Amino acid sequence: MKRYMITSALPYANGPIHIGHLAGAYLPADIFTRFLRLKGEDVIHICGTDEHGVAITLRALKEGVSPKELVDRYHERIKSDFSKFGIEFDHFSRTTRPIHYENAQRFFLRLHEKGYLYKAKMKQFYDPKSGRFLPDRYVIGTCPYCGYPEARGDQCEKCGRQIDPEDLKEARSALTGEPVVLKETVHWFFKLSALKEPLREYVSSKDWKPFVKEFALSWIDELRDRAITRDLDWGIPIPLNDYDAEGKVMYVWFEAPIGYISATMEWAEEVKGDPEAWKPYWTDEDTVLVHFIGKDNIVFHTVIWPAMLYAHGDYILPTEVPANAFLNLQGRKLSTSRGYAIWADELVESVGQDIARYAVALYIPEKDDSDFNVRDAFTRTNAELVDNFGNFAQRVLSFINRYMGGKVPHPGQLKGEDEAMLRLLEETVRKYEDLLLRYEIRLALREAVKLGAEANRYYEHQAPWKLRKEDPERAKTVLYVAFQILKGLSALFYPYVPSSVKRLWEYMDLPDTSFQSLVKPDPSLAGHPVKESKPLYRKVEEKVIRGWEEELKKRYERATAGDKREEPRIKYEDFAKVKLRVAKILEAERIPKTDKLLKLTVDLGDERRTLVAGIGHVYKPEELPGKYIVVVANLKKKKLRGVVSDGMLLAAHDEEGNPVLLTVEREVPPGSEIG
Repeated sequence: MKRYMITSALPYANGPIHIGHLAGAYLPADIFTRFLRLKGEDVIHICGTDEHGVAITLRALKEGVSPKELVDRYHERIKSDFSKFGIEFDHFSRTTRPIHYENAQRFFLRLHEKGYLYKAKMKQFYDPKSGRFLPDRYVIGTCPYCGYPEARGDQCEKCGRQIDPEDLKEARSALTGEPVVLKETVHWFFKLSALKEPLREYVSSKDWKPFVKEFALSWIDELRDRAITRDLDWGIPIPLNDYDAEGKVMYVWFEAPIGYISATMEWAEEVKGDPEAWKPYWTDEDTVLVHFIGKDNIVFHTVIWPAMLYAHGDYILPTEVPANAFLNLQGRKLSTSRGYAIWADELVESVGQDIARYAVALYIPEKDDSDFNVRDAFTRTNAELVDNFGNFAQRVLSFINRYMGGKVPHPGQLKGEDEAMLRLLEETVRKYEDLLLRYEIRLALREAVKLGAEANRYYEHQAPWKLRKEDPERAKTVLYVAFQILKGLSALFYPYVPSSVKRLWEYMDLPDTSFQSLVKPDPSLAGHPVKESKPLYRKVEEKVIRGWEEELKKRYERATAGDKREEPRIKYEDFAKVKLRVAKILEAERIPKTDKLLKLTVDLGDERRTLVAGIGHVYKPEELPGKYIVVVANLKKKKLRGVVSDGMLLAAHDEEGNPVLLTVEREVPPGSEIG
């Protein structure tokens, strides 16, 4: 038996939960935890609301309430959303609880005593109109890398790059919209630069998703000390007897992940009644620590948080960080602030808990951003869950009740097709377990669906309703095999649709619902009585699907009503600074241990250069030499995975987000300028 410590990203207590949140961090964690628990593993799933920081204070200002009033309201709303969606936690806490304040301050002091924190003067943006220093996220402006006009002062939402607020163009206050000024202040810094090598060694040793590992390693290359305090009146005070500590609170991304430990401590006291019960989950090297997050949180959970744990010294580091990409809606980006989303509670109220869970599970964005289209989602759910699994369950159980005296029949001699089905069950279970343990939750579900489809084909082909009259003994054998397959299918579908599968287990009246018992054919169940069953699901009707399509169209129109404006224009002089030249690709090779990065050698006429490009998932190295491409020739050099890239190739993106190289219509001399 393994011990697992599972966490889901702490949701900000400033709004309800929508399907993007669920697909990214909460439904995958719930499915994985239920799977482990069904297998009898020692596992706890911990979460709680994140109740400090900029996102909270901004929302409170907008609503005209205090931060405390805001987080109290949304903590209860978020708990309710999770409950309605069937997301279970062993404990769901809050970062405003006393136990977290005390634990976070102890953590701070430990790092301070060990020399990992230091005080330094710095210049920080100040909003003269509101009379306050602005944390990075309060400063917005144009991204220096991609030109996105609404980039935050810590990270650009569009290109994902880390940003220093001083690098933003046309920086302004998120509070007042007015221009900001730089002003000197004092903050405490975390000495991240001292941890580069242990972090690189740690991340390099991990078998994480390629895009997660690549992102973490590239961030370590640029690692620098980071301020971990803020000038705010809402947060955890700095526990130092220092004049400069007056009015300083911990940066939310420093104290929030400590909330995972605080919540586990609270679980130990309040749920287990043993204040020491939390320790094995956070201090024992045999524990598997898994953080389910969205890709916007990768850097914090793969670099900064492990650095904090390493510096502290008493805690284990994350074993797995199965980050997911973003979920879009009807081909467009979800937006909580603009109301373009499907909220958890309304989806459940519309189609029921398990239909909602299944529909979202189909689109968990495990590798790339995925798009939740309501028609496709509900059409697939109707076919795969209702017609496939649900229909098979009802046909088998109702037939046993009606024609087999309500008992699983004793089989005769198994034929080849019977044994083939039982072998398929065994093979499917093996693939399913392997995929789930690799956090490929969508692919594991595909295996369950394929087994269900084969079970229906077997049942249809054997036609026990005919055999009942023509060959009664053969009919009994088919029903016996079908019951064993249904039992196995129930284990595979349970983590995804637990409520309905629990009803199914009641109908089947199974003596043991452990994973091992469910997936293994049990001859002792011959003669086992089953209860009268009812259909597990109802199809999502066409009028419901159309209703959602119309409603989402209206929501998008409302969300973008104020966006009918021209994109900002740049001056010719600005464009003239960019030197675009034609380059001929001479050589291409894959950078080891990456899926996307290729090292290209290109001819620029008067010189050869090396470029690093993230196109290896679309283009094979051997098909690139000889192509004439367009490159930005006057970019600063950048080191990626140990290779210095001297320039950047240009590419468009197709409808699936894959890069398409920009080439010239006919061959021109390498180095030719474009303009």
